[in-house]
Amino acid sequence: MFSAEFLSRIIGAVAGAIGGGLFGDYLANLLHAPPELYVVTFALLGVLTGLVLTPHVTIIPLRNTRRRLAVMPPERLVAIIVGIFLGLVGAALFSLPLALLPPPFRHILPLAAAVLFCYLSILILTLRQNDLKSFLANFRAAGTTQPVEPLENFILLDTSVIIDGRIHDVSKTGFLQSTLLIPNFVLRELQYIADSSESIRRNRGRRGLEVLAHLQEEPRIITRITDMDVSEIREVDSKLVSLARHLHCPIMTTDYNLNRVAEIQGITVLNINDLANAVKAAYLPGEELQVKIIQEGREGDQGVGYLEDGTMVVVEDGRSLINQTLRVTVTKVLQTSAGRMVFAKP
Repeated sequence: MFSAEFLSRIIGAVAGAIGGGLFGDYLANLLHAPPELYVVTFALLGVLTGLVLTPHVTIIPLRNTRRRLAVMPPERLVAIIVGIFLGLVGAALFSLPLALLPPPFRHILPLAAAVLFCYLSILILTLRQNDLKSFLANFRAAGTTQPVEPLENFILLDTSVIIDGRIHDVSKTGFLQSTLLIPNFVLRELQYIADSSESIRRNRGRRGLEVLAHLQEEPRIITRITDMDVSEIREVDSKLVSLARHLHCPIMTTDYNLNRVAEIQGITVLNINDLANAVKAAYLPGEELQVKIIQEGREGDQGVGYLEDGTMVVVEDGRSLINQTLRVTVTKVLQTSAGRMVFAKP
C-alpha cells in the first residue's frame, strides 16, 4: 500500500520530467544547439525537483491545514468561513467599477480587492469571534421555543493535579459534572517525568499515569485526551492558559505559579489545595480536640501536632509533652495560604 506522500513524489517526478524536457527543448531551440543534451539534463533536474519538492507544496501543507482545522475552536472556524463569504461579496460589488478601468488594472485590481476584502473580513471576525458566538447562540435561542442544550463544559487538567492524585477522590464523589480534558502535551510531560533518571521524579510520573488510568475507568465522570495544541508556544503552562482562553474553560491545578498567571489573565482556576482547605472541619475557640504532640514549635514552649486531615495544631506549653496524646482547648484559628492552623492549650 503506497502512502500519499510517495504517490505525490512519483507524480511530481513525472510532471517535473515532462516540464524539464519541454524547457530543455525550448532552450536548445533558442540557442540553436542539439536538443538531446538539454532535454535529458533538464528532464533529470525536473525528476529530482519533483521528488524532493512535491510533498512540500502538496501533501505537507494539506496535512498541516487538516491538523490546524482539527484543533481549531468551532467559533474561529465559523468566523473564517463567514469572513471569506463576506469578503467575496464585498469584492464582487467593487469589481463592477474596477472592471471599467483600462488594462492591466481591470485584470489585476478585482483579484487584489478580493484578497484584501477576504483578509480584512477574516481578521475582523476572528478578533470578534466570541461576540459572533454569543450572537449565534442568542439567535438560535430566539428562533426556537425549545430550551437550548448547553455546550459541553470542560475542565483542563495540568500535570501537577494529576500527579497529586486527589482529583480521583474528588471525581468519585460526583461533584464534578464537566468533562476532564487532558491535552496531549500534558500527557507527554507526564511521560517525560515518568521516564526520568531520578527515582523521585520517576515515581511521581508513574503515579500520575496510574491516576490518569483510574480516572478513565471512573464511570461518574468523562475523561478525554485531546490533540488540541498551541504550536507557537513551547511552555506547557503557557499552552494550558492559551487553550483555556480559547475553550473558555477553567484549569484545575495545584501549581501556585500557574494559579497566579491564569488568574491575572482572567481564567478561572480550580485549585485542589483551596478545595481541601475549604472542606476541612471548622474549629471554634473553646472546642476540645485530641492531638498527639510530635515535635517542637518555633516559639517558646510550643509543641506541634497534626489532625487526621493534616491541620496543624500549635499547643502552648506543649514542648514538654512531645510523643504524648492529650486533649487540648482551641484558642484561635488562623487561615493562611499554606493551610489552616489551630492554636490551642492543654
